[in-house]
Amino acid sequence: MKILYNDGRVEECPVQDELHVIRHSAAHIMAQAVQRLYPQAKFAFGPATEKGFYYDMDLGEAKLTDADLRRIEDEMRKIVKENLPFKTFELPRAEAVKFMQERGQDYKAEHIGDLPEDARISFFQQGDYIDMCTGPHLTYTKALKAFRVTGQSGAYWRADQNNKMLTRISGTAFASKEELEEYEKMIEEAAKRDHRRIGREMELFAFMDEGPGFPFILPNGMIVRNELMSYWREIHTREDYHQIETPIMLDQSLWVTSGHWGHYKDNMFTSSIDDQLFCIKPMNCPGAMLVYKQRPRSYKELPLRYAEVGLVHRYEKSGELHGLMRVRCFHQDDAHTLLSLEQVEQEIGNISRIINEVYHKFGFTYYVELSTMPEDHMGSDEEWENATNGLRHALEKLGLDYIVNEGDGAFYGPKIDFHLRDCLGREWQCGTIQLDFQLPRNFDAKYVGADGELHTPVMIHRVVFGSVERFMGILIEHLGGKFPLWLAPVQAKILPVSDKSLDYAGKLYDELKAAGIRVKLDDRSEKIGYKIREAQQVDRVPYMLVIGQKEVEEGTVTVRNRDTGESKTMTTEAFRDAVLRQIADREMELGV
Repeated sequence: MKILYNDGRVEECPVQDELHVIRHSAAHIMAQAVQRLYPQAKFAFGPATEKGFYYDMDLGEAKLTDADLRRIEDEMRKIVKENLPFKTFELPRAEAVKFMQERGQDYKAEHIGDLPEDARISFFQQGDYIDMCTGPHLTYTKALKAFRVTGQSGAYWRADQNNKMLTRISGTAFASKEELEEYEKMIEEAAKRDHRRIGREMELFAFMDEGPGFPFILPNGMIVRNELMSYWREIHTREDYHQIETPIMLDQSLWVTSGHWGHYKDNMFTSSIDDQLFCIKPMNCPGAMLVYKQRPRSYKELPLRYAEVGLVHRYEKSGELHGLMRVRCFHQDDAHTLLSLEQVEQEIGNISRIINEVYHKFGFTYYVELSTMPEDHMGSDEEWENATNGLRHALEKLGLDYIVNEGDGAFYGPKIDFHLRDCLGREWQCGTIQLDFQLPRNFDAKYVGADGELHTPVMIHRVVFGSVERFMGILIEHLGGKFPLWLAPVQAKILPVSDKSLDYAGKLYDELKAAGIRVKLDDRSEKIGYKIREAQQVDRVPYMLVIGQKEVEEGTVTVRNRDTGESKTMTTEAFRDAVLRQIADREMELGV
């Protein structure tokens, strides 16, 4: 694939850059289509993204409908067929500002005006559309072979809510129609698996107007969460973690000491008690520090591991809220380990092993990312370099491949992030390991070393699920709501064929419930086919127990498997024992 650079060179595109260039060029072609349909349009930013592209624009009084988005896409196809060449030229900054002003492109002129006075600004042009851009781009519009306009949303100019709200039109593009079709199938499947829809159908959680961004976990959802936490507690007990609980609200001075007030206060909720400012905790770590300082500590106690599934609150803008994936309160499965510097590598290895065990349990693959010092940080460059090298050496010792994410560490230390891949290939950042020299120093935490002297410990912040609610949302979509038996809110549903089998069905219900199986009896006067479809497709119950006259006479039950749709007849005792064994082993596949 040939591409045009802003210095006029035409060369083969590096393979790793092809998709970015295709999508960047698609953004320009979409802007040209908008310009043709809406001559008053003023354009802001239009980058390629990981999933496609978008362009922020000011359309004046125009409000777009879905039909308008289709018109824009059709106009893009016309531009592609015209096979317009991409051209490039350059202007000094002052001339570039004037050039954009003359074209009525105020946002572009403002952006150029922020650049250095001696800058030379490159432009790309196809047909009557001209845009400031560093490129590179395709050489002709016809090289754009597969694209879609996917939607619209609002976006503030320069991402500043004090500025005007612009229209963001989004799209995606691929190198071939086959890749686009594959992507669209994935999007269609993702819509079927949307945790918000499944959450409503299965009555797992809800959101109310009285608490935007604050999830209500319903009885079925509580079963799922409680089972996840039971699994979590079992692992952490085995791994010598001490579970604690710290207050949800603490004096503002604590957050000043920790550094959160200076770096995170815009995301914190506050309240006043006796004329004193208190903060609702956005993180659990300062509370763990107070627990550590309850009494003098010895090196013999290290590493000292505290685990807390704490309820935290963080202010998120309303436009960023999204089901369980982005909320204003959630349970964070935190752990904070106090240890010596010499123990760091081994402890990171232990934590990585736990994270690996949990993710593989649910069928997730993952990759690892090392995030380094951000611009807004505490501590010296030397301390950050030592901490980052400590994480790097630990990863290398474990033999874990990783990529470096420059400047994305926490404000108090570098971190290792674990990015899950679900069954659709989507990525989710969940687990993290953060190395912190700052918090123990800020709180003047000490331990008595083997030399009898006082030393400052290192702290490791660590989550496995991350937000428990968000992990539930990811799991719902990964599994399509088809929880394994041990997590399912209802593990078996008894479906009598007629009223004649109700007595037998009732006795079976009592027997299974007494054995500790989560069971329901559907005694409605509905046809058996309807009951089966609802139980399998809406409630997503692992096992449906069909009870007809034959089962009553023989003392058996016909078991229908949710995942295979197959049925088998067996004694009630055999079914009960098989289910209890699967639950005890936390098996992910249905085996009856």
